[in-house]
Amino acid sequence: MGYNVAIVIIGATSIIIWPIMPYSWRWRVVTCLNRFVMFWLRVCCNIRYEIKGHKHADQFPCVVMAKHQSTWETMFLQFYFGPVSTILKKELFRIPFFGWALASLRPIAIDRSNPIQALKEIKRIGIQRLQQGNNLLIYPEGTRIAYGEIGNYARSGADIAISAGVPIIAVAHNGGKFWPHKQFIKYPGTIKVVISEPFNTEGKDRKELTEEIKNWIEGEIAKMD
Repeated sequence: MGYNVAIVIIGATSIIIWPIMPYSWRWRVVTCLNRFVMFWLRVCCNIRYEIKGHKHADQFPCVVMAKHQSTWETMFLQFYFGPVSTILKKELFRIPFFGWALASLRPIAIDRSNPIQALKEIKRIGIQRLQQGNNLLIYPEGTRIAYGEIGNYARSGADIAISAGVPIIAVAHNGGKFWPHKQFIKYPGTIKVVISEPFNTEGKDRKELTEEIKNWIEGEIAKMD
């Protein structure tokens, strides 16, 4: 109940402040929802988190490439690496309140019915967002992958980072173990988050760099067990 009430309040607030508040302040207001969710999970479900590494703010703007297992990381990474633009499916904007708040954060919405055009738009707008000073959050597997499984890592994140001349920060976590996708039940425990040192993209090949990121993320998750 607390989660739903918070979404309604923040969603309505985002519509009010969108035309009158600068983006730098707007994302701080809207991501209060994300911080509240972390607090509410701790109070109601005894789900906490611990971070190994740090976000390397001296390397911003950057491309953040993260494992996608749960709703948890979409909440956590949105404020932790903020201001950040997330690549997501445009259907999310249709969700009342939640979609309105999301739309106010300068995400990059893609049309999955036209994959080729979507990739071109992701690269064009992604580079533009980085030039504006935003970090870019990409889930290279494209969709949520069940805890313990490995999906196919797309090269678009590495391609954007190389083209924009910015570093990549990789994020491994086991959020799906405690907040499984499409499950109402959540399990108490401590989510482990590991943040990499920045990956230099200068002179790198996008295929090799993507494989390097994949090996690092999956290797760190394997250690968590």
